[in-house]
Amino acid sequence: MKKILAIILAVMMLIPSFAMAENIVKIGVFEPASGDSGAGGKQEMLGMQYANKVQPTVTIGGVEYTVLLQYADNASSTDKAPSAASELVNAGVSVVLGSYGSGVSIAASPLFAEAGIPAIGVTCTNPQVTAGNTHYFRICFLDPFQGTVLANYAYKELGVTTAYLLGENGNDYDMGLINYFKKAYTALGGTVYEDFFPTGTADFTPYITNAQMYGAGVVFAPCSIAYDTLIINQAAGQNAEFALLGSDTWDSNMILEAATNTNLKIYVSTFYQEGGNPEFDNGFKAWLNSDAEAMTNNGGNDIISAVSAMGYDAYFVALKALEAAGSTDPKAVNDALWTVTHDGVSGAIVFDATNGDAVRDTAYIKTIDTATGSWQFVGVQGIE
Repeated sequence: MKKILAIILAVMMLIPSFAMAENIVKIGVFEPASGDSGAGGKQEMLGMQYANKVQPTVTIGGVEYTVLLQYADNASSTDKAPSAASELVNAGVSVVLGSYGSGVSIAASPLFAEAGIPAIGVTCTNPQVTAGNTHYFRICFLDPFQGTVLANYAYKELGVTTAYLLGENGNDYDMGLINYFKKAYTALGGTVYEDFFPTGTADFTPYITNAQMYGAGVVFAPCSIAYDTLIINQAAGQNAEFALLGSDTWDSNMILEAATNTNLKIYVSTFYQEGGNPEFDNGFKAWLNSDAEAMTNNGGNDIISAVSAMGYDAYFVALKALEAAGSTDPKAVNDALWTVTHDGVSGAIVFDATNGDAVRDTAYIKTIDTATGSWQFVGVQGIE
């Protein structure tokens, strides 16, 4: 009798687990937690993790589901991205968020397409991510817009007529932004010089020397954080007088740390400026300060990166798609995404009917107070 009761109790203890398993929906997190873009990927994930803490459940078809974030590290590598994508496909996710980095997003896209799983790009700005497909969406602005904004800012606001452009050879993000910047800048009457460095470069002094030799008033280097910090350190070491112009990858605590106590002039375009949504800012900071691992992944302080705000918004866009679909089936979620709108902390998000890109017409420009190691808001910039 005791054995029978024990068996009954054991079965009863398992029932809640089965019930819970039936009411779990998985959202894939396709981000770099390692490699050159690991720091940015971690900060983007922080926004998703905080959002999951704020709202850990979603009602789908009248049933409440617990949301499980399923992680896969694409290692900042186009070679490893397909394997990470396969992990998420095999885990049975309903929708994917990511990635920080356009190249890895493009590399993984065919895997998601074949599996019929929609993906929501967070800060992958290269047009190729969404072009020619119906499964990859995006909540950020695109590089043709960002490159033009930065070219306008350099020429019209900084008054610089000669620019030096520097990027990693073969990197879709770098080369794309440089192309768009160059096109807009030369159309305004500016002169450009450009160089591309091989992957793994650690010594940027020859390129900094070239920029000085060309008489560049600004150096535009839309590279990964790992390279950006080296460029900053070595430009400071050579007492460079030109301004450094960075794209959204420069919006990082590691950039602040590298620039502190230098005499460099640095300007960055980004998706969000701290102070834009006090409720989000206060809640996110409180969470960071209560979680040692989260604080470490944010660079050791509670400064809010724009990619964290974007990760937060992307999570809620995914929830709205699940609600609208009334199903966890990826195809239903994919169909629903086309009609989803969301009033996010980074602004209103609505997808265009052509590529599934968010309609964005402004970027935030900020600079670094190198004496205090803090961001200073400059203004909102669009294309005139």
